[in-house]
Amino acid sequence: QVQLVESGGGLVQAGGSLRLSCAASGTIFSTNIMSWYRQAPGKQRELVAAIGSNGRTNYADSVKGRFTISRDNAKNTVYLQMTSLKPEDTAVYYCNEHDYRGDYWGQGTQVTVSS
Repeated sequence: QVQLVESGGGLVQAGGSLRLSCAASGTIFSTNIMSWYRQAPGKQRELVAAIGSNGRTNYADSVKGRFTISRDNAKNTVYLQMTSLKPEDTAVYYCNEHDYRGDYWGQGTQVTVSS
């Protein structure tokens, strides 16, 4: 059974930092693409950052230079380091794992940035 468990969300002031973690189980983690998505109230879910099995990364333009995605295959965990946070980063952040069978999602973690 595939399970993704996110942690690290919370309330932070604008300009602050947070690190999200997502622990995966039930898959061959090291071979899969891991991503972070977010969904703000009234908006569609959007891709924030992704990291391939080779370590190659991709970021949404809105977070480039502020967010960093990384992975630790020994711990089956993907991270999202978020710095210089803005109120518009407020959203529920979801971890996603993609393999040959499809996509798996975590339950989400709330990030709230106050101005």
